[in-house]
Amino acid sequence: MSSTELPFVPPAAVLPRVAPVRVGEGERLRSVGLPGVTLTVRSRPPASEGLPPALFVHGLGGSSQNWSALMEQLEDEVDGEAVDLPGFGDSPPPDDGNYSVTGHARAVIRFLDASGRGPVHLFGNSLGGAVSTRVAAARPDLVRTLTLVSPALPEIRVQRTAVPTGLLAVPGVAGLFTRYSKGWTAEERVRGVTALCYGDPARVTPESFQQAVEEMERRLQLPYFWDALTRSARGLVNAYTLGGQHALWRQAERVLAPTLLVYGGRDQLVGFRMAQKAARAFRESRLLTLPEAGHVAMMEYPETVAGAFRELVADKVGTGGKGAFGGDGSVEASGGRDGSAGVSGAFGTSASGAATASGGGADAATVGS
Repeated sequence: MSSTELPFVPPAAVLPRVAPVRVGEGERLRSVGLPGVTLTVRSRPPASEGLPPALFVHGLGGSSQNWSALMEQLEDEVDGEAVDLPGFGDSPPPDDGNYSVTGHARAVIRFLDASGRGPVHLFGNSLGGAVSTRVAAARPDLVRTLTLVSPALPEIRVQRTAVPTGLLAVPGVAGLFTRYSKGWTAEERVRGVTALCYGDPARVTPESFQQAVEEMERRLQLPYFWDALTRSARGLVNAYTLGGQHALWRQAERVLAPTLLVYGGRDQLVGFRMAQKAARAFRESRLLTLPEAGHVAMMEYPETVAGAFRELVADKVGTGGKGAFGGDGSVEASGGRDGSAGVSGAFGTSASGAATASGGGADAATVGS
């Protein structure tokens, strides 16, 4: 190992006492032990028995809390669970220190196999979008539908605003940044994350912002926080360079599940221009574009994303055609009624339906990326 790399911090039997992870009203948190990994799973009891299962996978630097608003919106549609990927949220690091996209995908697959809940409606954001794409391509038997919010798929021309996040993958940079930002308060860090991930940071309520600050303070006490973040960033960059059958775009073409793609017009981490490429790559997909949204549309516009998902399900389970998006698979909507927004951490489509929506509102929920 290069002397410039951060040492891997294995799961310790004794970790420093930190504040408990926030559990929202109506949510439950449990720990699931699997071979080589222990995952924390956030769930929300469905409104009725017998609803189909869903699994939500967060992005780089995020946690299961990133999905709280959307899970609440969909509690009458799915039996939802959101996972904390290894080393994030309340999940300890993986035993083998593998933070690659494949390593995270393996953890998700192990959880689905062990739970016996598949096939599920699988949701992924950012890094979680890349992980979910790999899961859907490798194990189509586990995925009923796929919903990707700003998925981190390879881009040739990366936005300047996304470069600092990518640089975390370079050996030594994380250490330099840690020393440089040593004096930053949790509040300053959260403001930076919010500005990076939200289309309109003003949508975050004071209550939500304070919850984000408390979560940031908790994370900074974890001895493996920077290690998990850095190695996951490196794993994502490495996945961008893979060719052949392991290339993420090649795997996107192999996904069989009906797919909903959601892109934000103000996303500073995933290029909005990639929306059409994704729409062409995923063979049975539809596209929802939100001009005012940033990187975490499911937190800024949960009602709109939930509505598009409902249409996807109704279309595929009900009419079997493109009825939900109109005869040609497209519709334009404006003036969304979303009233919920959380705080996301920073780091954190052949027969395609295209929808465009915009709207406002503000309320609260969580931290992540």
